Amino acid sequence: MSSNYYPANRLVESIGRTVLRLLGWNIEGQLPRLNKYVAIVGYHTSNWDFVVLIAAKMLLRLHARWYAKHTLFRWPQGILFRSWGGIPIVRHKTRGVVEQAVDAFQGHEHFVLGLSPEGTRSLTDGWKEGFYHIARGAGVPIVPVALDYQRKALVIGDPRQPMADYSEQVTELIEFYNQFPPKYPKLAWKGGGPAPNESRK
Repeated sequence: MSSNYYPANRLVESIGRTVLRLLGWNIEGQLPRLNKYVAIVGYHTSNWDFVVLIAAKMLLRLHARWYAKHTLFRWPQGILFRSWGGIPIVRHKTRGVVEQAVDAFQGHEHFVLGLSPEGTRSLTDGWKEGFYHIARGAGVPIVPVALDYQRKALVIGDPRQPMADYSEQVTELIEFYNQFPPKYPKLAWKGGGPAPNESRK
C-alpha cells in the first residue's frame, strides 16, 4: 500500500466518518493514485473548513502534510496538529519555504502536501503563489479540492500538471472553484483583479 496512507484503523476512520455525518458532509471524487502531488483546498473562508478537512483526512487515512502559522502549534494542540501532518511556519520568515517543500518532495518516494492558495481565511487581493512554485519546482501535479457549503460536499478534482504561466494556471483553477460556494462567499477572491474591501459578516 502507498505510504501516502496510514494503516487501517477502525477507530480513527470511525471518528472521521462520524464527524462528517454529524456535520452533514460527504466526499465526492477519488484521491488520485499518485505517489506525489500538491493538494490545494479552496475557498478557505471559515475555521469550519479545518474541521471538515481533518475529518475527511481521518476517514480516508490520507498521510498528507500541511503548513500553518507557528502560533497554532503551541502546547497542547501542537502535539495533535503535528500528529495530523502539520508543519509550523513563521509567516514573517517564510523565505525558503518553497525550497524546503521541493526538497521534501524530492527526498520522499511518497509525499502529499495540502495547502490553501489564499493562505488565510480573510479576503485577499489574490492567491499566494507558493503552491504553484512548489508543484513546478518538484515536478508534481496539482489536485484541487473544493469546499461546497451549499451541498456540504468536499469535492476532489482531477489532477492537472503545472502550467508554464501562473496567471493561466490560476484562471483555470478559479473556474473549478467557482462551481462550489464557500461558507462566506464575500471572503473568497474569485479572480478578475484585486479583491474589493469586504469584512467578515
